[in-house]
Amino acid sequence: MPKKLIYSYLNDDELLRISSKIRDVEKTTAGELVVSIKEKRKLFEKSKSLQTLAEHEFINAEIAKTAGSTGVLIFLVLTSKEFYILADKKINEKVDQAVWNNIATEMGNHFIDGNFCKGILMGIEECGKILSAHFPILPNDVNELSNNIRLKK
Repeated sequence: MPKKLIYSYLNDDELLRISSKIRDVEKTTAGELVVSIKEKRKLFEKSKSLQTLAEHEFINAEIAKTAGSTGVLIFLVLTSKEFYILADKKINEKVDQAVWNNIATEMGNHFIDGNFCKGILMGIEECGKILSAHFPILPNDVNELSNNIRLKK
């Protein structure tokens, strides 16, 4: 990903803070959190819904392969200023989509104010609270997915 675009939203310190927040939140839950930031939609993606793009990234990031089906994706597209929260099937059996939509609204309020890092950190924390309540950490829990932000062109 060209550094120019991502760095107009987040600096290196903020990228590290986001990865650290994912790591910290996952210490309280058997769930997995992934943040994926895409620079822009490709030409063939322009007609696809944001949900469809998020579902595609969910599969590519192997979130659907987690042992407990308890992964959550926070997916952002920078140039179009879009984002979507997508939870795996076991989570959706217990948590209504309206909960994710509320978190997305709060994140969006931070983004509107230009506080991208704060919005993402808040989203991770709120998702973590929900995951911890429904899927607490297990004694034999393994971190199945990287805590690093997925940066995509």
